Amino acid sequence: MTLLGSFADVDTIHAAEADVAKVASPVRSERETPVVLAIRRCNGSVVNIHGQKTVKSAAESIGATGDSGRQVNGMGTGIVIDSRGYVITNYHVVEDVDQVRITLADGTNTTAEVIGTDIRSDLALLKVSTTTPLETIPRGTSSDLMVGEPVIAIGNAYGYVHTATEGIISALHRDVPVNDTQEYSDLIQTSAGINPGNSGGPLLNIHGEIIGINVAVRMHAQQIAFAIPIDQAIDIVNDLIGSQNEDRLSMGMRVEGGPKVGEGVVVAQVSAGGPAAAQDIRVGDRIVSVGEQKVDDRLDFGLSLIESQQGQELMFKIERDGKPVQVALISEPPFWASIGVKVQPITKSTTQTINSRIRRTYPGGLYVTEVRKGSPAFNQGIRVGDVLVGFHGYATASTLQLQSIIEMISKKDSTQGQFNIVRNYKEMYTYVQLAEAPGVKRR
Repeated sequence: MTLLGSFADVDTIHAAEADVAKVASPVRSERETPVVLAIRRCNGSVVNIHGQKTVKSAAESIGATGDSGRQVNGMGTGIVIDSRGYVITNYHVVEDVDQVRITLADGTNTTAEVIGTDIRSDLALLKVSTTTPLETIPRGTSSDLMVGEPVIAIGNAYGYVHTATEGIISALHRDVPVNDTQEYSDLIQTSAGINPGNSGGPLLNIHGEIIGINVAVRMHAQQIAFAIPIDQAIDIVNDLIGSQNEDRLSMGMRVEGGPKVGEGVVVAQVSAGGPAAAQDIRVGDRIVSVGEQKVDDRLDFGLSLIESQQGQELMFKIERDGKPVQVALISEPPFWASIGVKVQPITKSTTQTINSRIRRTYPGGLYVTEVRKGSPAFNQGIRVGDVLVGFHGYATASTLQLQSIIEMISKKDSTQGQFNIVRNYKEMYTYVQLAEAPGVKRR
């Protein structure tokens, strides 16, 4: 072994080695490709989902005893859309899961509550239990996608958290049948590597913006996977959030997205006698913020209300004819003014029990939790505990359905409708006259 004669010799050798390295390896900035930057941009907004559900044996499913079923582990991925912890994933990821467990990007383990689901589109909205703000995913659009453009998928593939794969958009507008009762429509087909556990995770464009939600793969095929276009998914999530807000609040108005992304929401309808009408909110007003939250689109608007409570004062910043207007709006329980009841949707099991007792199929119903004295409902004998299953010939499985019926018949000469009620598993009906809004004369 030959020893180096001096420290000066060592420095000379190290300098020579550094010069060789500069020639042999690209500098770091050249290695930071658009793919690297895209993954880095959104990695913190992807969560990994784990859970267990009980799968019953065939014997137990037909009523036999002695078999409690077996526990099956599942996994999937979710996307943070709001810093408070609201997450989008696939419905099949959380279906029948006993407890939804979440691993955040920094490795923190926590749980999540299922806020709403849409079985047909296979989407679910979760609320992660967190005390610190979460990073939200940059949102792109699926309206201008091109076959051949590069895409990236991130997910909990086979339990390997935050696995990233790359591919291209192979095709657009694919309809993919799953079984005899379910079919996905208008999906993005991609060659990016999608595996079990990727479900619910993001499909990104080269800028690191979400353009789809990974949902399915073609069995026994290679590089054939599918994603729900993000524009379609956001529309469905908006409806889920809207239903949650309608079940708890009544602002007395309906909004639509602005003419361009980022231009807030526009008031499309104002209900006579509601809180919005009382504060002189008008059709055409553009809502730009609620409280401290800026409103760029319907998703922002829905999320700005999702944790507010009945009777809470909210400050709305509005733009009307190019001028700013500020309005304090206090929500009220839905149908409290028009009918005089507080309601909440019944559970699926309650629906099944009702149908088995009275041999009739209802899609759901609204459980009466309070009746206002002197109201139309009170005068017609509606009681706490009644289940409203129909009104004016239409089903009332949700508060949104009931609100639509009330608005429809309010535009007609007749303002009286027949309520179909289930009380103590007996079907009844009564006629209810809608209350007239103060200062408003019906035709």
